[in-house]
Amino acid sequence: MITGTKISLSGWGRFESAECSLIEPENRAELEVSLRNHAGSTCIARGMGRSYGDSSVSREGIVIGQTSLNRFLSFDPLQGIIHCEAGVTLEDIIKVSLPYGWFLPTTPGTKYVSVGGAIAADVHGKNHHVDGSFGNWVKGMVLLLADGTIMECSREQNTNVFWATIGGMGLTGFIRDARIQLRRIESSYYSARYHRCRNLEAVLSMLASTEQQYRYSVGWIDCLSRGSDLGRSVLMLANNAGLSDLTSSQRTDPLRVWTSARLPTVPFDFPDWMLNPFSVSLFNQAYYFKQRNRMEIVDYNSFFYPLDGIRGWNRIYGKRGFIQYQALFPDRTAAVGLQKVLETISSHGIASFLAVIKRCGDANPAPLSYLYRGYTLALDIPNIGSRLRPLIKSLDDILLRHGGRLYLAKDSLMDSGTFASMYPRKNEFLAIKRKIDLDCFFVSDQAKRVGLHF
Repeated sequence: MITGTKISLSGWGRFESAECSLIEPENRAELEVSLRNHAGSTCIARGMGRSYGDSSVSREGIVIGQTSLNRFLSFDPLQGIIHCEAGVTLEDIIKVSLPYGWFLPTTPGTKYVSVGGAIAADVHGKNHHVDGSFGNWVKGMVLLLADGTIMECSREQNTNVFWATIGGMGLTGFIRDARIQLRRIESSYYSARYHRCRNLEAVLSMLASTEQQYRYSVGWIDCLSRGSDLGRSVLMLANNAGLSDLTSSQRTDPLRVWTSARLPTVPFDFPDWMLNPFSVSLFNQAYYFKQRNRMEIVDYNSFFYPLDGIRGWNRIYGKRGFIQYQALFPDRTAAVGLQKVLETISSHGIASFLAVIKRCGDANPAPLSYLYRGYTLALDIPNIGSRLRPLIKSLDDILLRHGGRLYLAKDSLMDSGTFASMYPRKNEFLAIKRKIDLDCFFVSDQAKRVGLHF
């Protein structure tokens, strides 16, 4: 019997850790044996561990690592379709496909995410308002169910299971492999426009007015600004650069695969006092006033993955860790809801140096997919001890009053009542899960916390 290794696991936020039994199969055969031998327990898959909370953590069951299940099965360079095991990372896909003129259809802020994780969390990026989330580009997948059944899923076959798995946080089955449609590009560069916005009203207006003009948009927000400057931002808008946009030196290798310029690894946990309202306020002011309205040609690493250049950047929040709070508001309430969230964060003096706002497009058919048309604000919130849960409760109440919701891939504290209110298709998802996972074998600590189990 393949037994697990006892190890302390947490999400990327390092907010809370748990002793887990981790099994890391080397191939499909070992994976199937592992699931069969632990049929009386519970299980959750874990990829690169980049979800922020406890969605890939299980205190009572087993955790199955995907990282060794990372083979490419095929790549069609004419159609841009890649077929790979779930442990393949987004970085791996870039390295294989970019030289042929194909890139990820959408990407989160790190390329160190597995394909299985990207599907389970239905990740999104700066182009949701144009291209939707990752699940929109999945052509099909193979699931390994709790009873050992292998199920092929697509828009045409086992359709309800297909959409339940997209955004389903690994709770329908083990994603064994998937076929992904990539997007054709001319170069590995982006024509980016940087524009300072004085306040929240200005950034919302500009995001809305430019959504048809730019495929990619994101704004950095100063969360400590107040008054007429509340929500002041630096907005970044971009399209993929064509060959005519490049310099002569860039045109010599327009599809260059870039590696992240490695800054020194964060070698230790920062003391809790280093990130405080005063130091972060100084950083925010310096960053805002240093930026100028301009156009630049930047490589994909600089535009999509600036934090990938800092190994272990999550350690700057210290041993107590942090949570990421990603709030979504529909168009009709976004201005008021976002203002109230920012006022709450600012009044508490939360030292969040990373806060981003994005425009969102239409929802896809997945019952647990996060985004719909509106605006999303993601905030890093340090663990401030006993004050954290009351603060999060007040933010949750703002979302509930304004028809908003939280992202499961970022969530660490949401309770079952809040989840049920924010995700009205919860029971639809659970009905599908009951049909293919009778004993609720696939379950995580998060699933138990938010009521996605039975």
